Amino acid sequence: MKQRTLKESFSVEGKGLHTGLISKATFNPAPENHGIKFQRIDLEGQPIIDAVAENVVETQRGTVIANGPARVSTIEHAMAALYAAEIDNCLITVDAPELPILDGSAKEVSCKIMEVGIEEQSEDKDYYIVKQKIEVRDDNTGSSIVVLPDDDFSIDTMVSFESPVLNNQYATLQNLSDFNESISASRTFVFVREVEPLVKNNLIKGGDLDNAIVIYDAPVKQDDLDRLADLMGVPHKNVSEFGYINNVPLTSDNEPARHKLMDVLGDIALIGRPIKGKILATRPGHTINNTFAKKIRREIRRQEIQAPLYNPNIAPLMDVNRIRELLPHRYPFLLVDKVIDRGDNFIVGVKNVSGNEPFFQGHFPSEPVMPGVLQVEAMAQVGGLLVLSQVEDPERYSTYFMKIDNVKFRQKVVPGDTLVFHLSLTTPIRRGCAVMKGYAFVGEKIVSEAEFMAQIVKNK
Repeated sequence: MKQRTLKESFSVEGKGLHTGLISKATFNPAPENHGIKFQRIDLEGQPIIDAVAENVVETQRGTVIANGPARVSTIEHAMAALYAAEIDNCLITVDAPELPILDGSAKEVSCKIMEVGIEEQSEDKDYYIVKQKIEVRDDNTGSSIVVLPDDDFSIDTMVSFESPVLNNQYATLQNLSDFNESISASRTFVFVREVEPLVKNNLIKGGDLDNAIVIYDAPVKQDDLDRLADLMGVPHKNVSEFGYINNVPLTSDNEPARHKLMDVLGDIALIGRPIKGKILATRPGHTINNTFAKKIRREIRRQEIQAPLYNPNIAPLMDVNRIRELLPHRYPFLLVDKVIDRGDNFIVGVKNVSGNEPFFQGHFPSEPVMPGVLQVEAMAQVGGLLVLSQVEDPERYSTYFMKIDNVKFRQKVVPGDTLVFHLSLTTPIRRGCAVMKGYAFVGEKIVSEAEFMAQIVKNK
């Protein structure tokens, strides 16, 4: 899939949940590989904050990101709406330290995204593909987030509170396309017993019965309820029974669980890449959500590119017979067995390293190791197949490599290894010249890498 951005800008305006300040947030289209960024246009220099997990500085009742003294809080609902719309690139300008809470949900942002439309861009999406179980857990709170390998993305969320009104609830999102209808309208919630501590901590200054679900589940005298209403600056409300005391009825019986799912979605958007995997969140909160996002971010930084998925049971895009039609190489110098994936700007090829390879006879008889120069040659052959896929009648052309730079070897390649090569164009092909970056993997580890320049030449 290609990266996506907004077709046009749109704005939302209202008070912040915790600061109570009126703010305006404008969501703008952004170029490829920009990511999601926030800009404080009310501050000197109009500083920009990348919406990534490393920039999270606070997770108490909301997610706050910062760049030095510049902060933006309560970003999770907007991030969830952008993630669900599969938008990769967006610049959000805001004139206050907090995004408007609106009705306590992501509904307005989600609807405006649909109104202005989404534009597909030229660059490919960069997914984080879950290949094994990843888990973060907080034994003190019983919270956990587990992500499992899956072909698509989904979330199951379970919440549990010691409350006669809100005990155990479950919500699920099996497809991002269902977000707008089933999740986006779910509002944030708070228990009456939590209100006074939050107010004393200088929070929920903008909270009211229109932008949050308020849950009454423990006896409170009417005088105390009136005092809390005065502290928050909202009208008095007489309450005689346990339950929800909102002006607007619940959108669904499990609206709190659906809102928690939304928070998980908004916080994992701070990974900076869309995920392919299944998330199971138990008693989630912003703190553990951010712990999970930071763990994935560390994994991404550890290895600049993920190893491609390789399933030998799936038929290749090109088998060795098709490869022979395109490349002039033959035994013992044809070093590509098949091509398993290809896009406009990338290709993935496979070489199964057998103990019968002729080069092992001399390199080395007592310790067979595939020569690094042949790893680079195999990588170059895969790159040649990518370049040839860009021209009509590729059988009439050949590729000749003009330059190889920044070659690195990180690990030995030995008999029995399966080499998976990932080659991508770093610039568009111009005047018959292509510049590529290549990686060779064994399992999840990079074993070698190089940069190439090649020229396409028509055969005589």
